[in-house]
Amino acid sequence: MTRGGTGLGHAMAQVARDIDHAFDLLLAIPDDPRRRLYEAMRYAAIGGGKRLRPLLVCASCELYAVDRAAALRVATAIECIHVYSLVHDDLPAMDDDDVRRGKPTVHRAFDEAAAVLAGDALHALAFEVLADPATHADPFVRAELCLELARAAGPSGMAGGQMMDLAASAVVMDLATVTRLQQLKTGALFGFCLEAGAIMGRIPPEGRTHLRGYARNVGLAFQIVDDLIDVEGSAETAGKAVGKDAAAGKATFVSHLGVDRAREQARLLVAQAIEHLSDHGSEADLLRAIASYIIDRDR
Repeated sequence: MTRGGTGLGHAMAQVARDIDHAFDLLLAIPDDPRRRLYEAMRYAAIGGGKRLRPLLVCASCELYAVDRAAALRVATAIECIHVYSLVHDDLPAMDDDDVRRGKPTVHRAFDEAAAVLAGDALHALAFEVLADPATHADPFVRAELCLELARAAGPSGMAGGQMMDLAASAVVMDLATVTRLQQLKTGALFGFCLEAGAIMGRIPPEGRTHLRGYARNVGLAFQIVDDLIDVEGSAETAGKAVGKDAAAGKATFVSHLGVDRAREQARLLVAQAIEHLSDHGSEADLLRAIASYIIDRDR
């Protein structure tokens, strides 16, 4: 069945419900002094957001008929990492944002200490979930999941890209450097999402090349659209402040290419991403629909 239009919408809504339910169970509020920490974690993690990374995990797991309950555990782990990164990115020491997902950021709703601890705890929770035997019976599969997520989130991935981003307003970055920044900051986690399905399905590394290609292209297209939203979008629709990159003097895909060329580049990347799935049949329809959605979104 083709997963375009309402099919994709249904899949996104279902994953959002499933992830919220998982966080609700994992983050039951204790009746002790840790209560505020759990409240901050729940505030950050439950409700809102596109849940795109969990959706990508579930879609990649569909390629290899991975049990959905197990796939959702990996999807929850990647969302833990994503949410922790948003909580920390919003802090005054980083991007200093007041609004995220249409509501006050965690450090505004609580305080900076609670936000730091909530992010730290979500980061730890990701690996607790992956390492649990409930995620996969094979300890080698669980170990590989932990290894690949650590690589994607650390200095060779998301954290390294964020460091480059913090330096972006102080230096002139050419297009190649901007591309490298985004491949680390955004693309590395996208790469894990696609790799996770293959790991869960016990596909050897040499059989995952097409998934890495899909993730690379979709990740760059996603960031180009983010840059377009920052230029053309509204804070109300995006659920966060817009126009910040230009105000900070940061080089982006849009500043280098212009709006029209950037949009065309995003469309080309999505077409290439879909081509990477050419050896798959209908089991890859959800991944194809996600790629097409990337360039049509407004938040």
